[in-house]
Amino acid sequence: MALSSFLSGPGWRLPRWPGWSRLPREGRDTLFLLGVIGWTVLPHVPHLPAWCTALTALMLLWRAALAVGNGPLPGRWLLVAVLAVAAGLTFMSFRTLLGKEPGVTMAVVLMALKTLELRARRDAFVVFFLGFFLVLTHFLYSQSLGVAVAMLVSVWGLLTALVLAHMPVGQPSLKQAARLAGRTALLGAPIMLLLFLLFPRIGPLWGVPKDGVSATGLSDRMRLGQVAEVALDDRVALRLRFEGAVPPPQSLYFRGPVLAAFDGSEWRPLLPHFPPAQQPQAELRTTGPALRYEMTLEPLRLPTLPLLETSPTAPQIEGYRVRRSQDLQWLVDRPLAERLRFRAEAHLRFEHGPREPLPGLQDYLDLPAGFNPRTLEWAAALRREPGLANAGARELAQHLMRHIREGGYTYTLAPGEYGRDAIDEFWLDRKEGFCEHFAATFVVLMRALGVPARIVTGYQGADPQPVDDYYIVRQSDAHAWAEYWQAGSGWVRADPTAAVAPDRIQRSLRLAAPPGLVAGTIAAVSPQLMQRLRAAWEAIDNRWNQWVLNYSRGQQFDLLKDLGVEAPDWQTLATLLVTALSTLALIGAAWAWWDRHRIDPWTRQREALLAALRRIGIAADAQDTPGTLARRVRERHGSAGEPLAALLETLQAQRYGREARRTPDPSLTRSFAAATRSLAATTSR
Repeated sequence: MALSSFLSGPGWRLPRWPGWSRLPREGRDTLFLLGVIGWTVLPHVPHLPAWCTALTALMLLWRAALAVGNGPLPGRWLLVAVLAVAAGLTFMSFRTLLGKEPGVTMAVVLMALKTLELRARRDAFVVFFLGFFLVLTHFLYSQSLGVAVAMLVSVWGLLTALVLAHMPVGQPSLKQAARLAGRTALLGAPIMLLLFLLFPRIGPLWGVPKDGVSATGLSDRMRLGQVAEVALDDRVALRLRFEGAVPPPQSLYFRGPVLAAFDGSEWRPLLPHFPPAQQPQAELRTTGPALRYEMTLEPLRLPTLPLLETSPTAPQIEGYRVRRSQDLQWLVDRPLAERLRFRAEAHLRFEHGPREPLPGLQDYLDLPAGFNPRTLEWAAALRREPGLANAGARELAQHLMRHIREGGYTYTLAPGEYGRDAIDEFWLDRKEGFCEHFAATFVVLMRALGVPARIVTGYQGADPQPVDDYYIVRQSDAHAWAEYWQAGSGWVRADPTAAVAPDRIQRSLRLAAPPGLVAGTIAAVSPQLMQRLRAAWEAIDNRWNQWVLNYSRGQQFDLLKDLGVEAPDWQTLATLLVTALSTLALIGAAWAWWDRHRIDPWTRQREALLAALRRIGIAADAQDTPGTLARRVRERHGSAGEPLAALLETLQAQRYGREARRTPDPSLTRSFAAATRSLAATTSR
């Protein structure tokens, strides 16, 4: 009984909502600021620990309730205790208080805590600038167009709150403050554009590489089921624009990490056991004309360029050293943590690798002992069959492809979990798998048959229709295929997926996960609408990438050439930037000087009113409010001064009321002058 009585006490009652128009100004401005903070924090939720999201929401709701009910703010020691708990939870979550993730987490907590200290304008300014800092932290995770638009709204909201803090008198509307904030931002837009165009490009500001598996799909390791997980991701991996004819989908193989070391459960890059002279090298032999294309590559966070097979020459990428490995990968000197755009060329008809046997090919025959015994027995029995005992690598590969095509295998995104001997279980029992199941099993079988083989990962295919002249390759195009060694030819591509699911390779028909509620509803209403909406958004996003995110040092120098600079360099760029900023600063100083000497129209009206009141004997000083002056008029002139007093009260409402005007009312000034003359004439009789 006592507990229920305590919980129903006045301290635990939620304040009643009085209506937006009836809120006092302080409460209204506080709720607006809390809404802006919530909007700014919201995109961070996927990157924050669950406790941080819950704690931040609780503190913002608590502050909103205090603003509505005009309740007292909590004491400082309570806030210190919450901060200590948050720091401890941050350390438990990340094992450190340093770095990007713990730093952003603590910044969000500090922002929410600071709203519970909004006692003075100084506290509000701290919240504003914490908000601006939090806006910047979003670009540590993403620089996409969607994030940029969301943060533009946040900046506008924070500027509006800042304008309200600098308008302490009266009841300025949110609309009025938002317009002023928007005009102020537009005045700064030329400077922002100038800095964007001319500030020296010093590399990826936000590119902080991550350890381990690639954040965008490809990896330098592979377990069965891993590529299927990537195939559920529909994000863009890269974009292509071809010069000339577009190759068919079955020719679009983008070579990524090559995996040849197998420990029974995981495939990794090979660590050779033979000296370099005895290892197979990337001896590339091409035929036919080169296919030229432009690629926009999303951050892979791997030092691998998934170029179209096969590229005979290294692309020129500013700020990176590019080299070709012995297994025909194109590698760069550090993980790719930024979006890249470059030109490259490829030959779709090629051979590579040694034509004659080398000792190093033995590395591509290794199989872990004790794993998948039934598959090895199956391969040994195959070798004993008439006609295959002395068959070459090509005949054996064709036989395996035919077995996959006719053996009742199923290509699926959800093959389920496999056990220790996954190859045995897939090949001989369940017969359900994704591309990596087929590729890994093919390589194991070829090795068991005495043929060197390895796995190649990357992407295969693209969207059938271009978007804004660019063909899109998605993470769902992630793929794994095989290569085996054939005497006289070198390494030969073999894609077992083409045997079980030819439409996946020939027509780029991907397996897709069931759509979500919104996407499924749109697709049910109009099957083509979802595709058109996605294509339109990706076209806009691609232009954002090309014009903004890919603006590089080379484009800066091209801009200087267009401005007439024959041989632009860093010194020229810096000189032009300093000159332009100095010119804008002088223009701003001249405008400020001119604006300082203007007379505020409210001040001009007030001085005229005070002078007129003094002429009729009313004591009127600069610190007196219109309401105080109206009371003095009534005290001195009684009913005769009522019209003049009413005008003064109207002025009070126009200047300081809820519907305060931005500029004086000229008709009120004229009426005031007429009322003053009438009162003076009346009192002189």
